[in-house]
Amino acid sequence: MYIWEQPGWPGFSWNNQQLAPLLAQAHREQGRLLGKMEALGFELRQEAYLQNLTQEVVKSSEIEGEKLDSDQVRSSIARRLGMDIAGLVPADRHVEGVVEMMLDATQKFAEPITPQRLFAWHAALFPTGFSGMQPILTGCWRTDALGPMHVVSGPLGRERLHYEAPPANRLPAEIASFIDWFNAPTDLDPLLKAALTHLRFITVHPLEDGNGRIARALTDMALAHGENTHQRSYSMSARIRSERNDYYDILERTQRGTLDIAPWLEWFLGCLIRAMEDAQLRLDEAIRKARFWERFGKAALNERQIQVLQRYMREDWKGKLTSSKWAKIADCSQDTAGRDIKDLIERGALRKDEGGGRSTSYSVVEV
Repeated sequence: MYIWEQPGWPGFSWNNQQLAPLLAQAHREQGRLLGKMEALGFELRQEAYLQNLTQEVVKSSEIEGEKLDSDQVRSSIARRLGMDIAGLVPADRHVEGVVEMMLDATQKFAEPITPQRLFAWHAALFPTGFSGMQPILTGCWRTDALGPMHVVSGPLGRERLHYEAPPANRLPAEIASFIDWFNAPTDLDPLLKAALTHLRFITVHPLEDGNGRIARALTDMALAHGENTHQRSYSMSARIRSERNDYYDILERTQRGTLDIAPWLEWFLGCLIRAMEDAQLRLDEAIRKARFWERFGKAALNERQIQVLQRYMREDWKGKLTSSKWAKIADCSQDTAGRDIKDLIERGALRKDEGGGRSTSYSVVEV
């Protein structure tokens, strides 16, 4: 029996005393993080906001096995929010649609959810009407024309069934109930509401594809509403991505369990706390980078040095900083790259890492 077949669905239960320590910790981390964000200067806060939104979009898609270009995502978000940043690149239609959905959820968190709004998000996720090479219905709820909605894994012919969603004829009533509940004022703790939002939507699984991404967008919307700010200070999807196996495991156990969903709430709150802790580490790193620029001053560096250092200090940088990477990023010769690096070492901005020869690499000097 799946959870939606239980008598009393969706009347969930849990032990408030059992959750109290985790809830208190989550709210403490939330307060610390929001306080740190407020204490940042405008430019640094905007950069942190851009980074968190980029992570949210990229990692939510990665959970479903889809890889988006982070530069395109970052550029699309920056353009839509009117941010003046360097190095913007064109974004393809699919990236633009995913970004549009996420920004609608987080920027307009106070506006009610409607079927039409959810259909618009779905169409934005699948602008061509295809999921990969498979045509799908957008702008409507799924049907059972091809059989029940199953969540499966494994190779074709040897699939493992993880979950079967409610039949399509139940969807109008299920979605109406969910929307009424989501939009209604409540005394429920906002963090618990976010956890229930995620579970209820993904359990109903009302769309042919994209249910996970829309469930996570709704979760972000609920969190933004609880914090009363559109500036996301952490990425829940980034943390879920790093715990993807645990995420699918707790979902499956919850969806095959009873209406007592304390284990799901415990996992969700723990994941949320870890997401906030990750964000605080990134903020500390951002502050160190800001101090670096304050110390060395962008005006004192040439354009190539600024370009490469800004790229190197981004979170999605992979590997070490070498003269060959420098030359490629700055579109210059190896000799010019060597002179740029030597100048920064003499200024105390870079240092040579241990090792040498072909493996010589460099690191920014911590301030």
